[in-house]
Amino acid sequence: MRMNLLLAWLGILCGFLSGLYLGLNFHRETWLGGYGSFQRRLYRLGHISFFGLAVVNFMFYFTAQKFSDPNPLLAGASWAFIIGPISMPLCCVLMAHFPRTHLAFAVPVLSLITGALLTLILLADESPITHHASSFTFQPI
Repeated sequence: MRMNLLLAWLGILCGFLSGLYLGLNFHRETWLGGYGSFQRRLYRLGHISFFGLAVVNFMFYFTAQKFSDPNPLLAGASWAFIIGPISMPLCCVLMAHFPRTHLAFAVPVLSLITGALLTLILLADESPITHHASSFTFQPI
C-alpha cells in the first residue's frame, strides 16, 4: 500500500510537469492541431488523469490503513490502483497519435473498476476493519 502513496505523489509531480509542458506550448495556435483537436484533447486528458488518479491512490492508501491483516483482495486492489494511473496517460498519448489503439483504454479503465470493486468488497465486510470511520485520524507515516 505504500506504493500507492508513492504513486499518488508521483502522479502529482507528473501532473505539474505535464502541465508545464502543455503550458509552454498552448500559445502556439496550431500546436497538436489546435485547441479543439483530438490530439490536444487527449493530451489534456492525460494531464488531468495524473491529478485525478493521484487522488484515487491517496484515498486508497488511507482506506487500506484501516485493515489490520494482509489480504489478497487488498493487494489486488492496490495493484489495480497502480496499473490504472500508469496506463491511463500512456493510453492517452498513444491514442492521440494512433487513434486505432482506442481499445487500449480498456487496460486503465478495467483496472480502476477492479480496484474500486475490490475495495468496496473489503469495506462491505467490516470485520477486518480495525477502527470505525468515526474514529479516523491521520497518522504520520
